[in-house]
Amino acid sequence: MRLVIVALAIFALAACSSTPKEVQPSPLVKVSKQIKVNQLWSKSGGKIDDKKAAKIVPALANGRAYTADIKGRVYAFDSSTGKKLWQEKVGKNISGGVGANTTTVAVGTYDGEVIALNADDGSELWRVTVSTEVLSAPQLNSKLVVVHTIDGRLHGLDVTTGEQVWLYDNTAPLLTFRGTSSPLVTDTIVAAGFDNGKVIGLNPRNGIAQWDVRVAIPKGRTDLERVVDIDGSPVMLGDLLFAASYQGRMVAVSRSSGRGLWAVDTSTYRGLSTNGYSVFVTADNDEVKAHNVANGEPVWTNDQMLRRKLTGPAVLGDYVLIADSEGYLHVLSAESGDYLGRRKVSGSGVNAPIVVFADTAYVLDNRGTLHAYQVEAIAQ
Repeated sequence: MRLVIVALAIFALAACSSTPKEVQPSPLVKVSKQIKVNQLWSKSGGKIDDKKAAKIVPALANGRAYTADIKGRVYAFDSSTGKKLWQEKVGKNISGGVGANTTTVAVGTYDGEVIALNADDGSELWRVTVSTEVLSAPQLNSKLVVVHTIDGRLHGLDVTTGEQVWLYDNTAPLLTFRGTSSPLVTDTIVAAGFDNGKVIGLNPRNGIAQWDVRVAIPKGRTDLERVVDIDGSPVMLGDLLFAASYQGRMVAVSRSSGRGLWAVDTSTYRGLSTNGYSVFVTADNDEVKAHNVANGEPVWTNDQMLRRKLTGPAVLGDYVLIADSEGYLHVLSAESGDYLGRRKVSGSGVNAPIVVFADTAYVLDNRGTLHAYQVEAIAQ
């Protein structure tokens, strides 16, 4: 019953927030030709866009780029050249993936299986059944695969055997968006955002909660008005941890203690990014905003891409990258928010978060093709 209500909620949110003028996305901004977006390579990785809200996200580890498709195929590419290194079929429809470390690649399925593959050749290491379907990418450190299932639970699995090390149970509200955020996983903390508007820090050794922070407080008279999901993954900068919710706030807290440092009102269902000076967010109205990491004060707002169904922002050097539902990759100045340029990625659109490593951005379009780009400033 809960999943049906979720689907109705999403329909109602779209219906209540639309007027005839809002149906069309903002027109493309005139390009000033201050930058070039250069494609390094592009490789097909199978279909990822379907009606069940699968969340396929590319992963990077140890010089490899990984992706998957909803038909159960997992792919590994050389991250520099795009050469396909291996392809493996897991025999189940994949709904959440991909997560990876230097040895292991992990994906989740609609029927609640977590499948781990050898990062070198794609051979299966193990598969286990968790409590329910997995709609976000599993995340790994050197010892654990941590999986957020749609019933609000976090499963800590041994990365070598798949054996459950711990389970954290968090009751999900009746009415939520269909989906969950991927946890932030390091060797010292597991931080996860939940559909009740809380972000919780756990000890990765035993799954015991060390702190919890209320990012958003449900408000309003109807269940729909009280939706406060955290569907974007937290992001970390030193001892700072940033998280944001739908119809709530963006907060900065101490990673070690959970002590709140600042909070600003915002509404988003995307992930955040930071360059060390600002934290960047795509609001639910498709404004892209930058806030000072130290105090949350606004730095800039870009409203030139409204209603384009943007991804969350990604930082690439001096630039902020965002993709949209029409398949364009947009480039903003990280310092000022000025619109600098764009490139058409795909006619299928882009919904998956952009992943950045070193000087390269990896964009997975809705056809399942993975593209690698670099941004080059044009001498004036």
